[in-house]
Amino acid sequence: MKTATTPELPAIIFDFGGVLLDWNPRYLYRKLFPGDEQAMEHFLAEIKFVEWNHLQDSGRPFSVAVAELCKCYPKYCDLIHAYDERYLESLNGALSGTVEILRRLRAAGFPLFGLSNFNDEKFNLVRPSYDFFDWFRGIIISGKVGLAKPDPRIFQALLAQVERPAEECLMIDDSPANIAAARGLGFQAIHFHNPPQLADELYRRGLLPGAPL
Repeated sequence: MKTATTPELPAIIFDFGGVLLDWNPRYLYRKLFPGDEQAMEHFLAEIKFVEWNHLQDSGRPFSVAVAELCKCYPKYCDLIHAYDERYLESLNGALSGTVEILRRLRAAGFPLFGLSNFNDEKFNLVRPSYDFFDWFRGIIISGKVGLAKPDPRIFQALLAQVERPAEECLMIDDSPANIAAARGLGFQAIHFHNPPQLADELYRRGLLPGAPL
């Protein structure tokens, strides 16, 4: 295996939600729709949760987002407020297998960066609970810069921080759209499914020290 100081080894960029953090709004909403998965899914689809949440990831304050959505769906106002007020309940902790991969890459000296679609105020709430965020040389949070993946401009902001060309960067993300955008800009990329799959991919590329998980 090449040493971590070899110039052609890539900077490795991790997404957070779905890769390092087990995030899903359903962890919260299953408590609010006990035993009624269909009603929960209907609610999330009706309010267009994914599109609504993406605007917070792009920098819109939650106070504004909640007020606007409550005007559109007053019957759901309490449920909408719950996501803001009980945000931490949408997290089921860290994905320990991915954290172990991150630890091994860090120990080997790989340059690690984070690029995540994450509302800035919520990231500041979450970050103190997870020491592994301190392992990154740099982190770009979409809500802080006002741009969200797959917008090409946030990848350019990342490259400015990494100070290497896209071809020397490996992106790890669970979103097909983000992976496609990264590859379109010249990044190497791995579409994340689970920690063993990521470990196998990195090992086959000669980038993971030791054996796969």
